[in-house]
Amino acid sequence: MLLRGRPRTLGAAALLLLLLIGFFLFGGDPDCELGGEREARRGGGGGGDPRSVPGSPTPRVPPDGRPRSQGAATFDGDPPADPRGHNRSDCIPPPPPPPKCELLQVAIVCAGHNSSRDVITLVKSLLFYRKNPLHLHLVTDAVARNILETLFHTWMVPAVQISFYNADELKPQVSWIPNKHYSGLYGLMKLVLPSALPPDLARVIVLDTDVTFASNIAELWALFAHFSDKQAIGLVENQSDWYLGNLWRNHRPWPALGRGFNTGVILLRLDRLRQAGWEHMWKLTATRELLTLPATSLADQDIFNAVIKEHPWLVQPLPCMWNVQLSDHTLAERCYSEASDLKVIHWNSPKKLRVKNKHVESFRNLYLTFLEYDGNLLRRELFGCPCPPPPGAEQLQQALAQLEEQDACFEFRQQQLTVHRVHITFLPHKPPPPQPHDVTLVAQLSMERLQMLEALCRHWPGPMSLALYLTDAEAQQFLRFVETSAVLSARQDVAYHVVYREGSLYPINQLRNVALAQALTPYVFLSDIDFLPAYSLYDYLRASIEQLELDGRRKAALVVPAFETLHYRFSFPSSKAELLTLLDAGSLYTFRYHEWPQGHAPTDYARWREAQAPYRVQWAADYEPYVVVPRDCPRYDPRFVGFGWNKVAHIIELDAQEYELLVLPEAFTIHLPHAPSLDITRFRSNPTYRDCVRALKDEFHQDLSRHYGAAALKYLTALQQPRGPA
Repeated sequence: MLLRGRPRTLGAAALLLLLLIGFFLFGGDPDCELGGEREARRGGGGGGDPRSVPGSPTPRVPPDGRPRSQGAATFDGDPPADPRGHNRSDCIPPPPPPPKCELLQVAIVCAGHNSSRDVITLVKSLLFYRKNPLHLHLVTDAVARNILETLFHTWMVPAVQISFYNADELKPQVSWIPNKHYSGLYGLMKLVLPSALPPDLARVIVLDTDVTFASNIAELWALFAHFSDKQAIGLVENQSDWYLGNLWRNHRPWPALGRGFNTGVILLRLDRLRQAGWEHMWKLTATRELLTLPATSLADQDIFNAVIKEHPWLVQPLPCMWNVQLSDHTLAERCYSEASDLKVIHWNSPKKLRVKNKHVESFRNLYLTFLEYDGNLLRRELFGCPCPPPPGAEQLQQALAQLEEQDACFEFRQQQLTVHRVHITFLPHKPPPPQPHDVTLVAQLSMERLQMLEALCRHWPGPMSLALYLTDAEAQQFLRFVETSAVLSARQDVAYHVVYREGSLYPINQLRNVALAQALTPYVFLSDIDFLPAYSLYDYLRASIEQLELDGRRKAALVVPAFETLHYRFSFPSSKAELLTLLDAGSLYTFRYHEWPQGHAPTDYARWREAQAPYRVQWAADYEPYVVVPRDCPRYDPRFVGFGWNKVAHIIELDAQEYELLVLPEAFTIHLPHAPSLDITRFRSNPTYRDCVRALKDEFHQDLSRHYGAAALKYLTALQQPRGPA
């Protein structure tokens, strides 16, 4: 996170797209607006919200050219159609908005990797339009909590509070209910929110993860004012014939009031539900209905509707635009063809964006805009609202304020302080079963190296933890890349962690630390994405760890000798003997032999050729081997961004902490050629860039002295002579 910075082209383009969508496809209803003006001239209420921003993207599907009959169909609970045949629900004078700084409460149930991604898109749409502080109450399983806790901590959005609730603790309250819906037990947990949420919480908006906002959520919160003294549940009518029981032969739905209600968007008066004995009420109803029905088909929605059928005084019908349902059998066109602006789009079909609907492209564009929208742009202050800053924000602001923009190395200093949004386990991931000598390959990459992943998966059959530096839009491209790759989609033991791009320098060591922190095995192989390990390396490393008895008895870093080829196509050696043949033939070289020999010379390749057993080597200046170390090894120094000295500093830290450097005689990894990165190009061409790297080295040396005292003298002595970075 940077609390100041230059506008981003991508974010601006996304915003422009959003506004264009709003103007051409989702504009307001001029007839409603003119009618409001006429009412105003007569002294009546106006149509539309005078506080709304012109051109804000609220969905409206363009007319299809068909004539509208008088008295067009409306949903039960919606205001009646006016004589001109339009649903005028959106022309009702809205209730007054909540006070500017009132904290709005939102509850969401979320479980698993895919649902966590959906929550992020939903929250983006909320943040884009919101003008009030938000408190998100997230009922999650362990996977979703791990993901979302990390994401919101690093997102650092002002005026957003997050509370987590353990879904596993709530399962016993609903596990007795058979449910055929794809949401499983989690689809029933909205029933227990009155008891699960804090007892002093009186009102909450409950949202499904598959909804997208196209309006300020404060407008929805304001609808609590329409509740009578007894009403406790606000719902939009179900926009299909599901509860009418006529979709197919022998279709027998749960009981419902009329067409029933959809629970993708709910206003709950928690205080009134507790007073009414909600828990006893819904459990009694569900128990009775399950005597004649085998299971719920639509999870909590079936039980909510059965309760409302028996106690209709509980429900306050909401206007249809607050839950436009794009299900397989939707009748939502009756709503969106007549309403002037739609507030919430609900992808309540199992097919989600692939649902069949003649207008789905218009709605999909709105969703995709938020899906790929730069979340960094949503770190907006709510001016005038005295909200506590996100954790760490004040310290970050103070550190940024101390930077001098005239400093030649300002770009480096700023990048070091950037707190990047981090989305761990971006795709479904199954942790490996615990094994005492298991090894995770740890690496980082950007979009330009994505093509390396398939080959890496073929070479390394074990677990991997990979950090990807991507924009929001690139993250979706990566998702599609994995889904369409037979090799990648078959691997559930590869954990991908998206670190969202911000700033002009590549935060290489921050990326490495993210991947390293998420490794779950006792040992890690610290590699780079442009290296392919020997096919046998994974098994060989595990055997070596066991043979060397490294289980807490020896503090060692196992060196994997590095080589390189200059050929884009070559036959990868299957053994050390084949590698030596290629080395002697000039098809392979020791890594960076021509450009940076000191980086790997201490490995002693001449000795490695003949070695039959691991051998120890000594640290030397600029040494930067690829090593296998325990998972709790020192982290990389995050000050090193861009190109230069990022691995060298880490090996110094290992040596300072008395790790033995042991070279493995049968291990090897090979670097593949590729176009140079932007950072290495800048390093080679820009003297100021190189000067800044040297300045970072000097600061690193000073910190070594402060931390290790006299033990750091050997590093300072060895590094006195100026050298090029690694």
